[in-house]
Amino acid sequence: MQKQRLLAVARGDQSADLVLRNLQLVDVLNHEIYATAIAVCDGRIAAIGEDCRGDEEHDLQGGFVCPGLIDAHVHIESSMLHPAEYARVVVAHGVTTVVANPHEIANVLGLKGIRYLLQAGEGAPLDILLTVPSSVPATDLATSGAALTTKDLLRLRDHPQVVGLGEVMDFPGVVAGKERLLDEISLFDGQVVDGHCPALMGRDLQAYAAAGISSDHECCTVAEAEARLRSGMKLFLREGSAAHNLQDLLPLVNQHNERWLSLCTDDMNPADLLGKGSIDHLLRLAMAAGVAPITALRMATLNPAEHYRLWDRGLLAPGRRADILVVDSLSSFRPQRVYQAGHLVAREGQLAASVKAQRPVSAKFEDTVRVDWQRLDLRVSAGGRRMRVIGVIPDQLVTDCRIMAAHIVDGRAIADSSRDLLKMAVIERHRGSGRCGLGFVVGMGLQRGAMASTVAHDHHNLLVVGADDASMLTAARAVAAVGGGQAVAFGNEVLALLPLPIAGLMSNGSIEQVAAAQVEVAAAARRLGCTLAEPFMTLSFLALEVIPELKLTDRGLVQVRTMEFVPLFVED
Repeated sequence: MQKQRLLAVARGDQSADLVLRNLQLVDVLNHEIYATAIAVCDGRIAAIGEDCRGDEEHDLQGGFVCPGLIDAHVHIESSMLHPAEYARVVVAHGVTTVVANPHEIANVLGLKGIRYLLQAGEGAPLDILLTVPSSVPATDLATSGAALTTKDLLRLRDHPQVVGLGEVMDFPGVVAGKERLLDEISLFDGQVVDGHCPALMGRDLQAYAAAGISSDHECCTVAEAEARLRSGMKLFLREGSAAHNLQDLLPLVNQHNERWLSLCTDDMNPADLLGKGSIDHLLRLAMAAGVAPITALRMATLNPAEHYRLWDRGLLAPGRRADILVVDSLSSFRPQRVYQAGHLVAREGQLAASVKAQRPVSAKFEDTVRVDWQRLDLRVSAGGRRMRVIGVIPDQLVTDCRIMAAHIVDGRAIADSSRDLLKMAVIERHRGSGRCGLGFVVGMGLQRGAMASTVAHDHHNLLVVGADDASMLTAARAVAAVGGGQAVAFGNEVLALLPLPIAGLMSNGSIEQVAAAQVEVAAAARRLGCTLAEPFMTLSFLALEVIPELKLTDRGLVQVRTMEFVPLFVED
């Protein structure tokens, strides 16, 4: 009956539920803008034309009307917000659909964590679609809190909100033909399989693509991006809080390849979501850099919709979902009104009054930080005069492998703030095993004190960086005491604390509360000398053993290109 009514409205035989008038329609398929009206019926566009009539009419006062924005790849957990609160924020920025990969919470809680994320997003004015997390755990080089089995993947594969297999992170394993990974990919034959292959080139990249992987969002250079396009892979151009790749990749965009490109945020923290926005922020950056407005819009609407085979959105046309965004100017691109499935859900940067505020779904798994403090030992016995050190690269997720002289006192290697050399510890926090990986990092800028976080991609163990062991222990204990989160400490004093009790990843609070606490912990880190724009977001990737070059897990130092453990000290 719904289809009959939709057709009746399309023919003009019946009135629409809603007609939007006095607008400039942005046609992202035909690359044109024209004055018209839009008739909406049962959440879908029934017809486009000035002769539409409806039971309710909205005058858009000449505004530019675009399809609702789609974030092609995002981790809701990285916002540190529960899904309902995340939806409240991004919808006001014109985002009506996100394709989320919940592998952060999956690495802590497995299938029940994914189910929580789905449940917590129900009823939100945002279409939260999922890719099934692949490679949980990401590798066997770190200890995660849970694993997804083949049965788990099968249970999720046919869920109505699932659109494919999420980023396959163990790219060396895929290239080598590891059976577990190939079996995961085979489960999704005929569906979308997203990739994750930083710095992969040459025949290895071709092997990765040949396995059936269709996209990548980890490119840092045009050369990397061109290699993926030549291998038939689609690209997600990323601009997040820690990884700022969009500007470097925009010179790649041309009339021949732009239909193969989409925009994604990947990881955005609450302060950036509040201050900059979401995909609308990426659109403003792209347009300011010279990308034609409709071309940029296509990368945030039709292109990701087609990649994920979402044939009901991404374009303003009869039969499509009435996910509609109104802006007063394409160049400034500030959302004025947002409609999801024909309902006004946001206006002037705020949720519409008609949208019912959602309370966070109660999580019954807030005790996820288990550390055996009696067995924890942060001391590093000097095993040589030189050692491998993780080198931070500002605004990037990749790191260097530096060889530096150790600072040795009484037979122990310790931090040396005069050279920006800090100690780093990754403490296993899921099973209370007492296991702790120890190493050193340069580039954080911290002169004294310590930073600790349970947001440590992808295993999310307790990660601590500091200039002395006492401060490191204080920060680590502060985080554990509140069920996870982020902390800054100096000596025995906790200077700032952001509790994240949901799996040690997310807060039950509002974005305003979380952003304020985030600003406070970042400011505390800077008072101790940290020079990074996003101290904790950068920190969170120092333990991710699938992004080159050198990373630290609870099991030890990992040389990512070879996916092997390497000793801290090098032979003279």
